[in-house]
Amino acid sequence: MIPMMGMGGEMWSKFGSTLASIMFMYAMFQQYIPYTFRSKFEKYVHKLIGYVNPNIQIRFHEFVGERLERSQAYTAIKNYLSSNSSKQAKRLKADVGKDSTNLVLSMDDYEEVPDEHEGVKVLWAASKSSPKTPSFSLYPTSSGDEKRYYQLTFHRKNRDVVINSYLNHVLEKGKAIAVQNRQRRLYTNSTGHSYYSFKKSNWSHVVFDHPATFQTLAMEAEKKNEIIDDLITFSKSKDYYAKVGKAWKRGYLLYGPPGTGKSTMISAMANLLNYDVYDLELTAVKDNTELRKLLIETSSKSIIVIEDIDCSLDLTGQRKKKTDKEDEEETDPVRKRAKEESSIKESKVTLSGLLNFIDGIWSACGGERIIVFTTNHVEQLDPALIRRGRMDKHIELSYCSFEGFKVLAKNYLDIDSHELFEVIQELLAETQMTPADVAENLMLTTFTRNTDKCLENLIQALKTAKEEKKLKAEEEAKEEEKKRLKAEEKVKEEEHKSMKTEEKVKDLKVDEKVKEDQTEAKEDASTPSSN
Repeated sequence: MIPMMGMGGEMWSKFGSTLASIMFMYAMFQQYIPYTFRSKFEKYVHKLIGYVNPNIQIRFHEFVGERLERSQAYTAIKNYLSSNSSKQAKRLKADVGKDSTNLVLSMDDYEEVPDEHEGVKVLWAASKSSPKTPSFSLYPTSSGDEKRYYQLTFHRKNRDVVINSYLNHVLEKGKAIAVQNRQRRLYTNSTGHSYYSFKKSNWSHVVFDHPATFQTLAMEAEKKNEIIDDLITFSKSKDYYAKVGKAWKRGYLLYGPPGTGKSTMISAMANLLNYDVYDLELTAVKDNTELRKLLIETSSKSIIVIEDIDCSLDLTGQRKKKTDKEDEEETDPVRKRAKEESSIKESKVTLSGLLNFIDGIWSACGGERIIVFTTNHVEQLDPALIRRGRMDKHIELSYCSFEGFKVLAKNYLDIDSHELFEVIQELLAETQMTPADVAENLMLTTFTRNTDKCLENLIQALKTAKEEKKLKAEEEAKEEEKKRLKAEEKVKEEEHKSMKTEEKVKDLKVDEKVKEDQTEAKEDASTPSSN
């Protein structure tokens, strides 16, 4: 055993001395051989290796182009390899995620990770290179000048599979991981007339972190499942939309009284699909051109929201006739200029511009987007704005039902049943109360979880609402009765006036007849007889 160990030690000693000699010679080569000659020498060495080596290598640099923009392919590969590297690599780099709550692991420099796709084995390596400087340079290379890249190695016989299938798989998977792990945002548009309108984008954003989900939404289960199924089907229908020749977008119209959960519904939709939200304020948009620019700047996998569309602008699409006052203002140069200055601050978005925003040619400039309108008065909207094809799905959010109440009771009180539920069910069937008002009565205001007290408060609020509704109905009935009596009196007055008018007309006719008779009598008296 001892002689064998001696032989092994001698072998390693020779290997170490040989490696040291090679490193020394390479250092001398780098130090004293001119840079131009070295580059040509390395070029021919790589060619020679290429004839012998059966493997093909592809590099994906972190920064590309003249402006050194970050490569989307590099980012996608980094996301793709992050899951494999955390399981296989021995040396990893750790960084804090965008939400600052979890660690993101990636391959360290010069680490290798194998992968397999359709039976083809490949090898990924994370590397970096320093810029080649002349040997006489007095300044060391800084870490900021290093160029990082991923290198993919595979056998030349698998070239078609890797290039035509595997790389597309890596890029799509990496982009999907980026979308899943990204920090979602809530955008809003700034006015185009502000001092900062010269900036690159008119959208500003904050982190979107709304907790609403469809599980916590106070709505009937059947209706809720229908909406969820529609949203998921849309998000997976890229090929179908391309097949039928339609832009990959969908419109939703949410309508109902205030407090019925329209804004909460939008947040639940965004959380279900993992989409960003663009809250578009139409009154801050200068004109149709700016509206089009805002649309172009929105990203895919997003929800574009216009809340209270009936109150945003006058979108009737009809031209009003000019009044005499408006004609006078147009002829008066002073008034005309004042009107033009005041109109600069007003939005000039038209119904036609908004329709083009929803389903015009420019609406197809991006994919996987949902457009949502909300309104409290759907009957006031122009039919052209909400027709099928623009607002594909109309969802009415009405007053709280008993099934919706049970969802709220589970959310706020952690109960599925209670002896007071039957009373609440009867009152909800007779009284209109929004989910927001029901939730307010179920909100715990103390640290003591007094479920009975919350339910009693809700019952009392429902009874009060029922009495108010009854009193309001009685008052409306009285008002209607007053209107009816007043109308009857008016009719009687009109009849009385009509009778008086008829009498006056008869009297006038009698007077005229008398005058005619008197005139004829005088004429007969003044006429001499024939005798």
